[in-house]
Order: sequence, then C-alpha cells, then structure tokens
Amino acid sequence: MFDAALRPFIDRVLNPAGHALARPGVSANQVTILGFGFGLAAAVAVASGATLLAALLFSANRVCDGLDGAVARVCGPTDLGGFLDITLDFIIYSALVLGFAFADPVNATAAAFLIFSFVGTGTSFLSFAIIAQKRDISTDIRGKKSFFYMGGLTEGLETIIFLMAVIIMPALFNPLAWIFGVLCLITTATRIGYAVRRLSGPADSSTGE
Repeated sequence: MFDAALRPFIDRVLNPAGHALARPGVSANQVTILGFGFGLAAAVAVASGATLLAALLFSANRVCDGLDGAVARVCGPTDLGGFLDITLDFIIYSALVLGFAFADPVNATAAAFLIFSFVGTGTSFLSFAIIAQKRDISTDIRGKKSFFYMGGLTEGLETIIFLMAVIIMPALFNPLAWIFGVLCLITTATRIGYAVRRLSGPADSSTGE
C-alpha cells in the first residue's frame, strides 16, 4: 500500500551503496543470494526461539533485498535477477511463517492460514505480471522493475512490518497472523477485481496501473 510512496526515498538512500558495491564487481544476483541466506537463517532462528538473532538476520535479508536493486540500477537489470528477487522473497516470507509453526505447534493453524493467504497474493501478483508483459502494460511508480508490480493493501512494506513485529513479539503471532491473513485475502480479491476490469477487453498496449 505504501511501497510506491516510499520508493523514491528508498532509492535515494540505497543508490550510493549500490554504486559502492558495483564498483569492485559485486553483482545484484550475488547480493540477492546472500540475502536469501540471511532469510533462511532467520527462519531457522524463529523456529529455534532465538528472537533477537532472527530479527537481526531478517533485517540483513531486507537490507540485501534493497541493495540488489540498487546494484542492478548501476549494472543494468537482468531477467534472472528479476526472477530471483521475487521468487526468493516469497520463499523467505513463507519460511518465516513456517518457522513459527515449528517453534510452537499452537501456531500451526494460523501459520497454515497465513501461507494460504500468501498463495493468493503471490499468484495474483505473478499471474497478472505475465499477462501485463504479454499486453505491454507497464508502470514505474514502484521504480524500474523487471515486470509489472501490482499494488494492493498488503505489499512489501506491510509484509515486512508484520513479519518483524511477530519476530520481535512471537507471543502475538496467532492474532496478528489471522488479521494479516485476512488483509492478504482482501488484497487478492481487489487484484482479481482489477484484473477482471483491466483484462476483460481486447489486448492493448498501455502504460499505467
């Protein structure tokens, strides 16, 4: 919901670091994979009940997620980079939720519901991106991306805030997971509605969301 508004500020903050990393030859994909490692380690820490370590590792994952885009803006984006960026993000989000189920079986039902809701947001996001590419529909309000980024009530920032909140306050996982899962389902429903309105007519070439 707030990703588009914050994007210019985030880019200004991270672009100097992107230039610094690109100068010695660090690639965006290397940063993405490093961040993925931090994310998986954070999920293990969640499952182990290591709250502080999980928060630090997830923070490192999110920093890498921003830095890979900054490096890509210097070196040029690639199709592989776009694929890795979104795929590994979805894996990490779900792995963290799974970690809460392993940490306490009481969390299992809420975790299953939340992962179910993530399937809705993820598939609606990616399936529209495929059709948008086919129809040459584009937008840059969230910065230059490898494919169309569909908005919604629960985007990247909201997901990060939720995950960091439950990592820091694991006792609140159950109620917050149910609430956030419902918000994700609302996001899925609004995206489906948008797709029905936008894609019902003949294919055309247009720009904007």
